[in-house]
Amino acid sequence: GTRTDGTTTTLLSLPFPWDRVLSHRREGAWEGWGKGRTKDSTEATYVVVVVAVRQTMAQARVLSRTASGIWKGWRTGTGSGRCTDLRCRWMSSGIPTEHDVVVVGAGPGGYVGAIKAGQLGLKVACVEGRGALGGTCLNVGCIPSKALLNASHKFEDAKKHFASFGVVCGDVKLDLEAMMKKKESAVSGLTKGIEGLFKKNKVDYVHGWGKITGPNQVTVAKSDGTQEIMNAKNIVIATGSEVTPLPGVEIDEEKIVSSTGALSLKQVPKKLVIIGGGIIGLEMGSVWGRLGAEVQVLEYAKNIVPSMDGETRKAMERVLKKQGFKIKTQTKVTGATVTPNGVKLTVEPAAGGAAEEMEADVVLVATGRRPNTAGLGLEEMGIETDRAGRVVVDMATFQTKIPSIRAIGDAIAGPMLAHKAEEDGVACMETIAGKNGHVNYGTVPSIMYTHPEVAWVGLTEEQCKEKGLEYKTGKFAMMANSRARTNDEPDGMVKFISDKKTDKILGVHMVGVNAGELIAEVVFAMEYGASTEDVARTCHGHPTLSEAVKEAAMATYDKPIHM
Repeated sequence: GTRTDGTTTTLLSLPFPWDRVLSHRREGAWEGWGKGRTKDSTEATYVVVVVAVRQTMAQARVLSRTASGIWKGWRTGTGSGRCTDLRCRWMSSGIPTEHDVVVVGAGPGGYVGAIKAGQLGLKVACVEGRGALGGTCLNVGCIPSKALLNASHKFEDAKKHFASFGVVCGDVKLDLEAMMKKKESAVSGLTKGIEGLFKKNKVDYVHGWGKITGPNQVTVAKSDGTQEIMNAKNIVIATGSEVTPLPGVEIDEEKIVSSTGALSLKQVPKKLVIIGGGIIGLEMGSVWGRLGAEVQVLEYAKNIVPSMDGETRKAMERVLKKQGFKIKTQTKVTGATVTPNGVKLTVEPAAGGAAEEMEADVVLVATGRRPNTAGLGLEEMGIETDRAGRVVVDMATFQTKIPSIRAIGDAIAGPMLAHKAEEDGVACMETIAGKNGHVNYGTVPSIMYTHPEVAWVGLTEEQCKEKGLEYKTGKFAMMANSRARTNDEPDGMVKFISDKKTDKILGVHMVGVNAGELIAEVVFAMEYGASTEDVARTCHGHPTLSEAVKEAAMATYDKPIHM
């Protein structure tokens, strides 16, 4: 700029060229705003204030950092000659930043999709207001629940089973506070790991709650009350799901809890009543049952985990009852009242009938989840949702009726599973990048992490009957598997369902230790259209639990060896 005395002053030597600067001299200070690119081609919008510029400056060194494509904070530098200090304030000026993709939500679908976009060379930002990456899964879902399932299983083993192996532990005591700290440590390490992956793959992490305000615009409400406008060629909704409320039962996360509250109880309840016999309810019931709670499950439907194959469900239900679960199906909960001593529930038969009261120390509401799309601006944008609140998209491209806006994961149709959302995220970004992204929803596995675990993929036997398919089945009991017997883990079975004529695998269902790991083999086989004979003729190591998979495949196309 030019001073009033005619001398020239260089304001800044920046790591990017000025795009535009509007400036003026006011009381010895130069001010202005502009837009430019950093050395790594990250666009930045900023306001510049330069104070105490009294002499000609050849250059100035500015130490700065970027966050979400915006340069912020006070930075100082020193110019040459007799110059005093140079101060620059970099902050958002309300000028929209530009991205190829803005992802709203940083759960498994959102953060995986964002990383994939970065790997594909797209300029990407991920908006998340929770304060930690990973969404429900990493913070209050999959990861903390598995940490407690693992810890509670170790406690129960030490208390009840170690002695039979010659390991005598004496008086085993529970330190619930230490168990919770171990859980929190696992969560913290994984969420921070995602931040590292964002930096590695040049994903801009924007802290705040995003709302779609245009076909190519997201407005982010930040915790400090400010807003940031982000422009993008593509917007991806990855906001996940939330607990479905139950009328008449108000969650307070102390005595009446959701799965979130059930992960952080301060003491073991004497009696835990679980409303809903699905995967989440049975997993959390397993945790607190092992730690000493009496567990009662109330399920509205005819069966627990309705999506599970009938035969494997019966096998698992026998195990759960042996573990102390009390299961009451076709039961409706109509009300809940918090009392000084706990909770009083009003229940009645699902088909109608006389009501009765039931008491509990803690009640867990586990009646399912619904898409988390409130406040996203969908109605204002005219984006269609179905009766369940899911965003309607073309499942091949993930596009809504507005082509620049896509949605993935729990926000759209399909199983509400973290690994399904991850696949959606990858495929969505591949389509945006002009590649052939694809998800085969017929080979997405489901896993219940009880002990033993239950895992399945493909069609159930009931679904085969409904479709009128000609099929055959083969089963192998875990008690006939040498590794399961050696480990004293004989509960469970593996069941194959295949096409009667072609032997192509239609579905596989497992109850057993590490079933969640064993299922991957058959998912891979089904992805490539394998037959049960293909699996049966594949050499499996001995002694391993995976031999039960081989034997069940043999039982389907021919005969097993060890049963």
